Amino acid sequence: MLKKELIELCLLHLLEAQDQYGYEMLSRVHTIFPDVNESAVYALLRGLKKDGFAETYQGQTSAGPARKYYRLTGSGKERYQALSAQWRQLAEAMREMGVE
Repeated sequence: MLKKELIELCLLHLLEAQDQYGYEMLSRVHTIFPDVNESAVYALLRGLKKDGFAETYQGQTSAGPARKYYRLTGSGKERYQALSAQWRQLAEAMREMGVE
């Protein structure tokens, strides 16, 4: 599983828990992958939307501009489950090799 897929899995995981806006997810991803460019995360979010794994909507406005929120679609939940299964297989294989 490549880093791009790991970040995609992280984004799907965040969205599986609740709808979120881009910067919120970017901040969470940066805590784990500080070297990932902001543009890469936003590109992955656009890709999730383009591929039908996520959809967007405008949130309530407050003092600032309206935020674009992302939410998982049915196929996004399937993608999340598939990537999670791949991750578990990879993690198990690495443990068997003695890599932890």
